[in-house]
Amino acid sequence: MRQAEKKRQTYETAIQVKINLDQAEPISIKTGVGFFDHMLTLMASHGRFSLVVQAEGDLHIDSHHTVEDVGIVIGQLVKEALGDKKQINRYGTAYVPMDEALGFVSLDISGRPYLVFDAELNNEKLGNFDTELVREFLQAFMVHAGITLHARVLYGMNTHHKIEAIFKALGRALADAITVNPEIKGVNSTKGLLE
Repeated sequence: MRQAEKKRQTYETAIQVKINLDQAEPISIKTGVGFFDHMLTLMASHGRFSLVVQAEGDLHIDSHHTVEDVGIVIGQLVKEALGDKKQINRYGTAYVPMDEALGFVSLDISGRPYLVFDAELNNEKLGNFDTELVREFLQAFMVHAGITLHARVLYGMNTHHKIEAIFKALGRALADAITVNPEIKGVNSTKGLLE
């Protein structure tokens, strides 16, 4: 089973995460940031992988440290769980509609972290979640997972719908990229190595 778990403690956050890329349950997200919990639940559910997150952060300041640090740990665990990356598809792309909004994510589990993020999020806050933290989460996640990640909202009006489309698309793109393909011999790279 491709799984990993980690505890990470700083002066700002205390985080425990478990991930299993080969089973769809359980999914349990508790960060103290309701909208973020909802988005991570959607990501894991549409990605068809188990994700358990327990986080306590300095929410009396804001939700920045909690969201960013959870992104760091999830990224680290995805990288660890994938191991040598043998036989994975490596690439994943998904378009996801959410009512009037359309989200797009394309990614490469390349070992070369890079983020392209293009989304106009007009509502600055949803609950206790600052919407600018969508980019911060993706940045932390892709750096520590070693993923090239392109995320875009093509159009839409409702900020909740736009962000939901991105997280669902991220889950679906990940599901494709981490799928083991028996037709692939070794790693899916002409270099013979995915770091």
